[in-house]
Amino acid sequence: MEGASTYGQNTSNLSSNEAAGNSPAPGIDITMRLVAGNSNRPLAEAIAATLHTPLTKATVHRFADMEVFVEIHENVRGEDVFLVQSTSYPANDNLMELLVCIDALRRASARRITAVLPYFGYARQDRKSAARTPISAKLVANLVTAAGAHRVLTLDLHAGQIQGFFDIPVDNLFAAPVISDDIQQRFAGADLMFVSPDVGGVVRARSLAKRHASDLAIVDKRREKAGVSEVMNIIGDVSGRDCIMVDDIVDSAGTLCNAAVALKEAGAKSVHAYVTHPVLSGGATARVASSGLESLIVTDSIAMTEAVRVADNIHVLSIAGLMAEAIRRISSESSVSSLFD
Repeated sequence: MEGASTYGQNTSNLSSNEAAGNSPAPGIDITMRLVAGNSNRPLAEAIAATLHTPLTKATVHRFADMEVFVEIHENVRGEDVFLVQSTSYPANDNLMELLVCIDALRRASARRITAVLPYFGYARQDRKSAARTPISAKLVANLVTAAGAHRVLTLDLHAGQIQGFFDIPVDNLFAAPVISDDIQQRFAGADLMFVSPDVGGVVRARSLAKRHASDLAIVDKRREKAGVSEVMNIIGDVSGRDCIMVDDIVDSAGTLCNAAVALKEAGAKSVHAYVTHPVLSGGATARVASSGLESLIVTDSIAMTEAVRVADNIHVLSIAGLMAEAIRRISSESSVSSLFD
C-alpha cells in the first residue's frame, strides 16, 4: 500500500503456537483466533499468554492522512475470532480502528466475531441529559453491530442498560472478583468501610461491602448554587475506619480527591479507592498523586500512561485472567454467568 504511514503500527509476528513457544494448556482445547488492535496491546498479549494462544498476525496502521488500514495476514475463514480493542483515548481513533478491524474480519469470512471491549467508550452518554443531546452509547452500539460483530464482551459498563442498546449478545463482566481478592490481601484484618463517591454508585459499593461483610457509607455531593464549591456530606459514620471508595470510571479524579478530603475531615483513618477504568485525563494523575488518597487501585482495561506507571500511589490490577476465562467459555459455548459472582 503505497503512501502508508507506520504511525500506530501494530504487527504481530506470531502465527502459530510453535512460533510462540507455547503449547495448549492441559485439558483445554481452544480453537479460536485472537486479534489485537492498538489501544491496549499489553492487555491483549497478557490474554493471549493466559490462553496459550498466540495473537493472529495482523497489521493495523495509518495512512499519512491518518486513515486506518487493517490487513489480516492469516486465514480466519470459518474461525471464532476475538478482537481485543478498548475505545479509550484517543476514543474516536480507537473506535474507528475497532470498526475497520471488524469489517476486515467479516470480509475474511470469520465464522463469528466477538468484539472484546475492556473499556466501552461513550458509555457515559447513555441517555438524553438535556434537550437536543445525543445518546451516543446507542450510536456506538449500532456502529459495532453494523460493522459485523456477532457478540460483545465488555467489563463494568457505566450503565447496565447499555446491554440493551445492542441487537447482538453482550456479556458484561464485573471487575469485582479481581478487586475483592486484592482487598482481601491488602487489607486483611482492617476495619473497613466501603464508600460510594456519589449516590449513583451505591449498588456497586454495596456489592463489595457485602462480599467483605463490611458497612457502607455514601458521599452526598451537592452544589447549593452556581459558582459555589460543592458541599460533600458523608452519610454514615467513618470515624476511625479504613475507607475504600469504589467506582467504575475515574476521569478528572476531582470527585474522588474531594471525597477523600471530606472523609478525612469526618475522621476516616485512611482513604483508598478502587476504580475499574482509569481514564485519568488531563492533570488527573498529578491530582491523585497530591491528594489525600493513600492509594488508587485501577485495572488495566485501559493502557497505562507513563505518568500512571511512575505514580507512587496508583497501582494496577490485571484483568487478563478474567477476560481470558470469559473468552475461553464463550469459545467453548460454556456458561459465563459464574464469572459475574
